[in-house]
Amino acid sequence: MGTIKKLIEIDKSLVTKLKVLSAFEDLSVKALMEKAIREFVAKKEIERVENLSDEEKEDLGLLLLMQQVDKEDFVSEETIFKALDE
Repeated sequence: MGTIKKLIEIDKSLVTKLKVLSAFEDLSVKALMEKAIREFVAKKEIERVENLSDEEKEDLGLLLLMQQVDKEDFVSEETIFKALDE
């Protein structure tokens, strides 16, 4: 997994709160912020999927399946049309 360093500005009162929370969580402030960002992004991803229409969910499912396919495995056109006819 690649990482990108990004400088963000945070006001002093928030930094103080982060320091207190990091002590309770037994994490560094950096680790706490990284954890918070990961959890926020995961929550937003779940919200986005929950708000998809049935058609969009089907499209997303097909996209995810296509990403898992073995790109070295080929099927003839004849085999595809036979499967579609069944």
